Amino acid sequence: MKNRRLSKGMTVLTIGAMLALTACGSGGDSKESGSVKLKIMWQGPDTRHQAMLKTQEVYTGLNPSITFSPEYMAWDDYWKKLPTLAASHSMPDVLHMDGAYIQEYATRGTLEDLSGMDLSGVIDAKTLENLKIDGKLYGIPISRNAQGIAFNKEALAAAGIELPKKDWTWDEYFDFARNARTKLADGVYPISDSDTWDFYQYYQTSNGKGPIIQENGTKFNLDKELFTKFYGIYAEFREKKIVPPADMVSSFKENDPQADPMASGKVMTRGATVGSVGALEQLMPGKVDVVNIPVGPEGGGWAQPTIFLSVSTDSKHKDEAKAFIKWFVTETQAGQTYGMNFGIPINDAIYTALEPNLQPKDILGNKLYATAKDKALPFYPAAAGWTEWVDNYKKTMDAVMFGQKSIEDAYNEISKAGIAIAEKQSKK
Repeated sequence: MKNRRLSKGMTVLTIGAMLALTACGSGGDSKESGSVKLKIMWQGPDTRHQAMLKTQEVYTGLNPSITFSPEYMAWDDYWKKLPTLAASHSMPDVLHMDGAYIQEYATRGTLEDLSGMDLSGVIDAKTLENLKIDGKLYGIPISRNAQGIAFNKEALAAAGIELPKKDWTWDEYFDFARNARTKLADGVYPISDSDTWDFYQYYQTSNGKGPIIQENGTKFNLDKELFTKFYGIYAEFREKKIVPPADMVSSFKENDPQADPMASGKVMTRGATVGSVGALEQLMPGKVDVVNIPVGPEGGGWAQPTIFLSVSTDSKHKDEAKAFIKWFVTETQAGQTYGMNFGIPINDAIYTALEPNLQPKDILGNKLYATAKDKALPFYPAAAGWTEWVDNYKKTMDAVMFGQKSIEDAYNEISKAGIAIAEKQSKK
């Protein structure tokens, strides 16, 4: 995102108000005339929900005039609800944003420019610059994140299967699956099937063909040879029962004790981020280890901030919302309350304060980040206007998974739709 530059949008008065509100870490009263209730919304597992609620209690204790109206839900439900709130101009004052969606909501005009927030000494200027969209900062990063693969080290070792190793290649990943199939019991699978665009994109980018959606959504780049090879391997895996049957895959729900592919004991591996792997560790204490996304000649996976707090342009309490966010990322007291529930805190001082008391789930998240960062490529989210394409990609590959569509037909449909969207976006 670093090619997008910004014009400063905040006045000196606004900055002054923010600094006054956050003086000495207490924030002070929001308005002389009375209290303010901030609507705040986020997604994640229950451990994150409880940490966020406690953090808000701490802030209100320091700032009695500021209270919160919280709303929280699981990942899928959150991103299904947010478009409706955006369309009706009823988004909360403070909201959780993700790197996969922030560009879309920013370009819709639903997020406030936060570039004027002084975060010197807390978040390095290069990180902030790289996260800007059209030169403006629409979300304050609260953690470092990375994508990797979690695996059931206990069950794999018991079956005599060699454990995944850092910087394994795609060939090694697929060979791991083939070998593990010969040693696992029937009904237990080494890896799951693949039907999402981002997991395929890891394969394409690692092999030097670049991201699928480029130039702010105006260029489409789906490599047919790699696409056919990648999904051809999964076709082989379905035939040989190396991956679960389609109906089982469609019923998986991450971080659910019964429906999570790993926690349920059905699959030995699954994708995980720094923020999410802790929830998995709590479901399977002592059984989880991590490795990076398989790599190719160009590297693989990603490691960078992807979780943000943003302010809605519809908010009537923007200064108070900004003051809370600044406190959230700068004050050690805040970080010690929410801990590692969003991943590794972006503020090194907060992580240092947490380090002596880290739990196994936190150590595992840090290990995932450390494992992923050496070979990591940039995070390539879908651009604004591509949400429907992302959804249709999964539906199309689900049809392939269920044997209702060929890989060739899937490529043609996905490619045709992508080219059409890119052409449409380029005319805007």
